[in-house]
Amino acid sequence: MKKIKVAIIGASGYAGLELVRLLARHPGCELAALTSLEYPGRTFDQVFPALAGLVNLPFSGAAPEEIAARAEVVFTAVPHQAAMGMIPGYLEKGLKVVDLSADFRFKDAALYEKWYQAHTAQNLLKETVYGLPELHREEVRGKRLVGNPGCYPTCVILGLAPLAQAGLLQPDSVIADCKSGVSGAGRQALLGISFCEVNDGFRAYKVLEHRHTPEMEQELSALAGTRVKVTFTPHLVPMSRGILGTLYAGLTESRAEEELRELYRRFYQGRPFVRLHPAGRLPDTRDVRGSNFCDLALRVDPESRRVIVLSAIDNLTKGAAGQAVQNFNLMLGFPETLGLEVAPFIP
Repeated sequence: MKKIKVAIIGASGYAGLELVRLLARHPGCELAALTSLEYPGRTFDQVFPALAGLVNLPFSGAAPEEIAARAEVVFTAVPHQAAMGMIPGYLEKGLKVVDLSADFRFKDAALYEKWYQAHTAQNLLKETVYGLPELHREEVRGKRLVGNPGCYPTCVILGLAPLAQAGLLQPDSVIADCKSGVSGAGRQALLGISFCEVNDGFRAYKVLEHRHTPEMEQELSALAGTRVKVTFTPHLVPMSRGILGTLYAGLTESRAEEELRELYRRFYQGRPFVRLHPAGRLPDTRDVRGSNFCDLALRVDPESRRVIVLSAIDNLTKGAAGQAVQNFNLMLGFPETLGLEVAPFIP
């Protein structure tokens, strides 16, 4: 198998570190360049000894000329705005890019600018693909630029996609109540996510203003063929990684629980990373830690004609780096699961 030379821009953040962990043993990948603003010149294993003996590359610069001389594919694990500033240069050098920021998740520049800031690479939006493989697998194949979804949208969209496509989702009824581990806030040193500020606490944040909301609405609306409005409330829980979404929605018509479970089974047939729990078992974030799985379960309240969907992912894997590797596999013609067969961490 030919190995593809890969660069990770922002390899010292949590998503970047997860990319290094996964790609270090990917049989179709050779890590060729790692960048970090914090640790220039130091080797990866000096800073992160967990991968000693596996990855000893020095952190280098991120200039397009330097990266193009060493790599064929780039993962940009940097904040929004920074990504759009560097990705055009990588594409001009003939590199393929999987972007983990929000900069290339939207086709509509006005929507992006409403929630973020001015977009300086709007000409690229028409060619980007929203990289949720369970929905856009064929579109991702062979692309040179993929916008990797956010962690909360991955959890919510996968939880509700079968209902939206089947026309069973009341478009103004969706409530997404989600809890995430602290790694979702990034690796920067901030008081609000320090141990003493988070431990033994449980709080909501960015109520009605979280930037992942338009991603959820974009994808669910496209599936439903009508505008779907999502009321999304994220919460911070004192654990390092994982997201559990409790998703509430009205049904457009009465359906038995087993009918909906069969709908989900059909929708996700051949989608190797979505696991539908049988009746009587509910998802737990511990059961997906370190894996690229999304675990789903559902319950139906026949009196109110409402469905409750439970969706669990690891925010750093299926919610970021694992999904990016899944997109990489599709872009390069590898089997979708290559390098992602790792089992979840067992408590």
